[in-house]
Amino acid sequence: MNHIVTGGFTSIQQATSSIKKGNAAGKNKNISNASFQEIFQQKKSITEAVGEREAQALVKFSKHADTRLRQRDIQLTDEQISRLNEGAQKASLKGIKESLVLLDDLAFIVNTENKIVVTAMSQAANDENIYTNIDGAVII
Repeated sequence: MNHIVTGGFTSIQQATSSIKKGNAAGKNKNISNASFQEIFQQKKSITEAVGEREAQALVKFSKHADTRLRQRDIQLTDEQISRLNEGAQKASLKGIKESLVLLDDLAFIVNTENKIVVTAMSQAANDENIYTNIDGAVII
C-alpha cells in the first residue's frame, strides 16, 4: 500500500501503538481519549440536532418566490415561517399538491410534494384576489 496512505505503518496494531505512545509522551494533543461509544453518542446528538432543524425548515423558497418576496418587501418572521410550514404540512396530509396558504395578510402558493414555495404575495397588493392552478387552500 502507498506509504503516504498508510503513514508508514504495516498494521493497525502498529499504528495504534504509535498513537498511544504519542499520547503518553504528550506529543499528540489532537487525539482524543474518548471511547468509540462517546464519539458515537456525540455524532448521534449532532445528527438529531440537524434533523430537528430540518424539521423546522420544511419548505424552501423557489428563486421566483424569493424574488417576489424582495420585490414586494415581504419579510417573514420565524413564527410566520413556522406557521407556513404547518400550513404546507396540513395541505400535504390532505393530499393537496398545489396549495394556497393564507397567512395573516400574505398568500403563498406551495408545491407540497416538493415542499417549495412557488410564489408569495401580499393579499392587499393583489387587486383581483384570484389564485389559479391550486387544488386546495389552507388558512393559518
